[in-house]
Amino acid sequence: MNAIEVDNLRRIYRPVMGIFRRKVKEIVAVDDISFYVKPGELFGILGPNGAGKTTTVKILVTILIPTSGSARIQGFDVVREAEKVRPRIGFILGGERGLYWRLSGVDNLRYFASLYHVDPGISKSRIPYLMELVGLEDRGKEKVEGYSRGMKQRLHIARALLHDPDILFLDEPSIGLDPIGAREVREVVRNLQAEKKTILLTTHYMFEADALCQRIAVINHGKIVALDTPEALKEVVKDLHIIEVEVFGIPSEVIERLQAKGFIENLAVENVEQRQVLLIQTARGSEAVPDILAILNGLRVGKISVREPTLEDAYVRLVGNKGE
Repeated sequence: MNAIEVDNLRRIYRPVMGIFRRKVKEIVAVDDISFYVKPGELFGILGPNGAGKTTTVKILVTILIPTSGSARIQGFDVVREAEKVRPRIGFILGGERGLYWRLSGVDNLRYFASLYHVDPGISKSRIPYLMELVGLEDRGKEKVEGYSRGMKQRLHIARALLHDPDILFLDEPSIGLDPIGAREVREVVRNLQAEKKTILLTTHYMFEADALCQRIAVINHGKIVALDTPEALKEVVKDLHIIEVEVFGIPSEVIERLQAKGFIENLAVENVEQRQVLLIQTARGSEAVPDILAILNGLRVGKISVREPTLEDAYVRLVGNKGE
């Protein structure tokens, strides 16, 4: 039996717009998606902001009801059998809310353990174990208000594990964290994977998905556009090379001239301090460099490199040309 099964799931929001001429607008947040997660698997949902990742998680953890379709956790329907689903899952949603800042980390876990009806005898030994698991064993007596954002996020994970659920949902666990905090959260996730927990992780960070997930569903505009292992997803761009060109000030008309070239499949511009980095996907590889430089003639050009594609480049090919 699969740990998670999703069949033709759909969720539509119908907000009322306007004050005097009120009308209902239909927003399709999740659009007929299907997937499964095996026991012990670390499954990722990768997509841009607003793609439907969080809505999917909220349905699976019984916070939202789907418009149509079905989802099951260990065989139990998330709508009809929600009371049987909840003891089997733990989840964290993005943000710092959900902790009491004037309590210590340990006292937070004690409080939530009582809310979750965890036996006091069990919580007495489980709380120190969880604090060690998330790397906070030396900071447990300090008030949460003095924690960094990364520490608060790790305490969130410990809270979600108090009742020892089989399945853990992590919605954007490293969002807004500095590099060190994000790395610490990823290490906690790896530790949980080593304990054979089933984990569904949502993210829009390609590196995070590539480093952690065994399979990834790429979602855009509520639809799954690809689902496979990170290695297989990279095969989507095996025919391409990535040319990175550093420029210092590039007019929009020059970018448009580059985009109009038939040998350039995709072009992204990253602003880095006082310079821009052009990320150009092309099947021609280094042979395209002279043609690119001819278009950039007259501009100040820095470093140029040609590299093999990564999961991020596969993501751009799958999502970048779909109306984003």
